Amino acid sequence: MILNPLHISARNKLILVGLFLSKFDTVGLGVLGFEGFTEAFNVLGYALGGKPASIKNYRDEFDPLFPNLRKGWHHRKPRSYCAEVLEEYGSLDIRMFSDLINSFVSYAVVESSELPPDEEGADSAFARRLITGLAAEQYFESVQADLDEFRNYDVENTTRLGCGYDFRLRNKTDNAFLAVEVKGMKDRSGGIMFTPKEYQAAAALTDRFYLFVVKNFREAPFHEIYRNPLASPLRFERKERVIVQVSWFTSI
Repeated sequence: MILNPLHISARNKLILVGLFLSKFDTVGLGVLGFEGFTEAFNVLGYALGGKPASIKNYRDEFDPLFPNLRKGWHHRKPRSYCAEVLEEYGSLDIRMFSDLINSFVSYAVVESSELPPDEEGADSAFARRLITGLAAEQYFESVQADLDEFRNYDVENTTRLGCGYDFRLRNKTDNAFLAVEVKGMKDRSGGIMFTPKEYQAAAALTDRFYLFVVKNFREAPFHEIYRNPLASPLRFERKERVIVQVSWFTSI
C-alpha cells in the first residue's frame, strides 16, 4: 500500500477521494470539513487539478459496495482500475484515509506568520482555507486562457516565491507583466484577507495588480475580477492581531 502522495497518480487521487466519500458518506464529509457533497466535489476536484464531476462519478462507482442511500452505478461492477484502488486502500479506517486525502493538498504553501489559524476550530478551519485557496488557484489556471484580461499572457505560478501574489503573467509581445492574487470563498459573499505582502504588492503595482476571487464553492463556482483592488469599490479595513509564538531553547 502506497501512502506517500508523491507516488500516487493524479487519477488515483481523484479515485481515492471518491472511494472515501462513498465508504464514509456524510461522516467522511464532516471529517474533511465539508458541509455537503457538492462543496467537496468542487473544492477537492479543482484542488487536485481535476474536475468536480470526476470525483462524483468515482463516488457513484463505489456506492453499490457500501451501505448508503445512493444506488450509484449499480448496473455494473467497478472498472478494473477503480477495483485496484479499492483492493489496495479499501481497508483504511476513516482517520488514516482522511489523513491520506489531506496529504494530497498539504503542499499548499502559506506563511503562517501572516495567515494565522482561526480562533475557533483552528486546525480544521485553517486546513479548509488552505484547500479552498488551492482550489481557487487551480480554477484560475483552468480558465485563464479564455479570459479577455489575461488571454495573451504566459502564466508563472509564484505562490511559493513570497512575492505578494499568486501568478505572474507576462505579455507575449513586450514581456510586461501583470500580478494576480487569487482568493477562494465557500459562499457567494463573505470576507477575504490581504496579507501585508499582498497589500504592499497591490499598492505598488496599482493597475497591474488583479484580485481574482472564486466564489460559491458550496454550489457552483464562479469568479469576479478586480483590477487595482485598492482603488476599486472594495473597502479594505486594517486589522491587527497579536500572535504568541512558542519555541524551546537549550544550550549544548
